[in-house]
Amino acid sequence: MFAVYADSINPESPLDGLVVGERPDPEVPDGWTTVTVKAASINHHDVWSLRGVGLRAESTPMILGCDAAGLDEDGNEVLVHAVINQPDWRGDDTLDPKRSLLSERYQGTFADKVAVPKRNVVAKPEGLSFAEAACLPTAWLTAYRMLFTQSGLKQGDSVLIQGAGGGVATAAITLARAAGFRVYATSRDEDKRAKAIEIGAHEALESGARLPAKVDAVIETVGAATWSHSVKSMRPGGTIVIAGATSGDAPKAAELTRIFFQQMRVHGSTMGTRDELHGLAQFMDVSGIRPLIDREIPMEDAAEGLKAVIDGSVFGKVVLTR
Repeated sequence: MFAVYADSINPESPLDGLVVGERPDPEVPDGWTTVTVKAASINHHDVWSLRGVGLRAESTPMILGCDAAGLDEDGNEVLVHAVINQPDWRGDDTLDPKRSLLSERYQGTFADKVAVPKRNVVAKPEGLSFAEAACLPTAWLTAYRMLFTQSGLKQGDSVLIQGAGGGVATAAITLARAAGFRVYATSRDEDKRAKAIEIGAHEALESGARLPAKVDAVIETVGAATWSHSVKSMRPGGTIVIAGATSGDAPKAAELTRIFFQQMRVHGSTMGTRDELHGLAQFMDVSGIRPLIDREIPMEDAAEGLKAVIDGSVFGKVVLTR
């Protein structure tokens, strides 16, 4: 079958290990099923895999991709939940210590077909296109869990979303506005600040700028470059929810004194559960909000999309279509 895969690992030049070609049809263990992929979206996870973070050289060749929407074996339109749990795991999918994401231990979604456990198949609302639905299982699900499970935010509360333009941040802006939160966003890029306003931010400021008021929560995926600003922007008793550190995970100032003196909470968050993915899909169907898609390109042109993500020249999701 057609597939886009990592054939080797190169931390310095990740696209050198990318191959667009053919791979064997997926193996389907007991309790698993296949989904025919109609659309799949690119995540930073795919770039990290090509760099060898989360993907070992001995595991290559590995088909890339966490996200997919397509058809199940009965022809139903479905989403794929990317978190693969141990068969005997019970409880929150994200707390399984042996969990993995598609394209780490199991072949990913950038292919004609992907094999997943049957429980990982979630119905796609009719109101979402395949391309829109393919944006949900990683970036949008991560933002949904950060906002609605981890942050403690209530309608009317305020939230700062760092790094407008990234997949999780873009999703968080749209979801937060639809949920009735006051939304502040930051970006170093003037065009990205303008787009943040277009998709729902009440105000968009330069990175590090003083906010009009302290916020109840911060959605943090940038890490070292924005950490001090995140802490200083939050009211006493507020919550920082962190799900990434694209600028590094070692800030110059941890702000520990401010955190304990003002009784702030720091809450880690990773992906989301199958039930949260279902809830996200239903929320989008009912509310009418849709993922911001930077571009849709044929899966054969995956290298182009991955390069755009590496360069940071996207606002929203890059979707690969079949």
